[in-house]
Amino acid sequence: MTVDKKIAFFGAGSAAFGPVTLNDIYQSKTLEGSTITLIDIDDEKLNRVYDIVCKENEIKCEKFIVEKTQNQRAALKDADVVICSIEHGDRFFHRWLDHRIPHKHGSTEMMAENGGPGGFFHSARQIPIIVDIAKEAYAANPEVLFINYSNPMSRICLAIHRAVPELNFVGLCHQINLLYRDLPYIVDDSFREKIKKEPSLMKLDLHKKSIENTKVTVGGFNHFAFVFRLEDLRTGEDLMPKFNGRLMEYYTKDKWDKFHFAELTFEIYKRMGWFPYVGDNHFAEYVQIAKDHTKYEDFDEWIKMMEDGNIGVNNRLKRFHKRLQKGIYPKKGVFKKAVSGERAVAILEAMIEDKNTYEIVNIPNDGIIDNLSSNLVLECTGKVNKEGIHGIKLGNIPKSIAALLRIEASIQDVCVEAIFKESKDLAIACIAMDVNCGSFEMAENIFNEMIDIQKEYLPNFK
Repeated sequence: MTVDKKIAFFGAGSAAFGPVTLNDIYQSKTLEGSTITLIDIDDEKLNRVYDIVCKENEIKCEKFIVEKTQNQRAALKDADVVICSIEHGDRFFHRWLDHRIPHKHGSTEMMAENGGPGGFFHSARQIPIIVDIAKEAYAANPEVLFINYSNPMSRICLAIHRAVPELNFVGLCHQINLLYRDLPYIVDDSFREKIKKEPSLMKLDLHKKSIENTKVTVGGFNHFAFVFRLEDLRTGEDLMPKFNGRLMEYYTKDKWDKFHFAELTFEIYKRMGWFPYVGDNHFAEYVQIAKDHTKYEDFDEWIKMMEDGNIGVNNRLKRFHKRLQKGIYPKKGVFKKAVSGERAVAILEAMIEDKNTYEIVNIPNDGIIDNLSSNLVLECTGKVNKEGIHGIKLGNIPKSIAALLRIEASIQDVCVEAIFKESKDLAIACIAMDVNCGSFEMAENIFNEMIDIQKEYLPNFK
């Protein structure tokens, strides 16, 4: 089964999501015949990716129609799907500012990508431009599916939901893969028996099948969410008793990873009774207690590692582009045969083929968690079929976790409002009320310095 879709890919030159998403599209038989429209404001990156994608298309017998443009309206005309992975401004130049400046003024935040005072400025750079794309996408086609990969995920999705309430959108994040990596070893007894006898390649296949057979029901916000249910889809067995009974034994200290599951994760799990699957480095953005269980210098190392990875991907694309220009491009192409683990293409296939699969998604709280406001966007488990994406209802979640999430929900609410209204007073109030600030004087000092440096990329706060 194949379909002819137009997929407009904003931020196609993105090192984080561009190559892997395009690779996944090229592995999809379902999407063969579709038009892929690449758009990026960076001429050099756009032309490089376009040339490579065209060459890969040639190698694969022209299975797709490939276009490029820097005209937003042209990209959105007749688009069935919009994939957004843009970053307004230099991603790591601004990320270091978001990380350093609040800390200099006394903020206790550990990493500033999605939460904390630094997360406010990331939101302020990103939200206006992405909401503009979302509005125009909906105007061009009210049936369009808008897929957002850009961070800060929760705040961007909340802004989209409020600005374009009828738009069919979903936010996607790969953080759940941290748990998927380990889950079969913790709860799947048949998997653990089978891998003792199988070679490495077969182990990968068995691992994939185990994950497909496990329904993981989560809830919260992006990078700030918990596992609430686990079910074996083959037998209907409730796997939560196994998970809770074996979790700490599995994650012995030699398995702790300071960027993923380590002291903060297990302290939260011990105190709250539910597992936060997002890892220390992201959970730390939302809770002040992170300062007692993580180290600021570790986050310097994490950001530098991400920056180096970004540079490495771009350099790899440059090398292959030079080989293409010299006529010595690899005959079999450079796209991998395996899919990346990102979920945009899998979700499109599930919708087209009516698969009824389960995915971790960011969608509006339409009766998913009863004791959180309906005017929020949640990270949750969604069932995907030809009717769309439907959140798995959780009812009331534990009061302590709901209370923790409501603090961030209030900050997100004011953040989006401050950006929409371009209000300096609301912006400072948002920063001040953050758990990693708590002072109007500190908030004003952070705001003033950031405005001086980032003014070109921020709303006209007044």
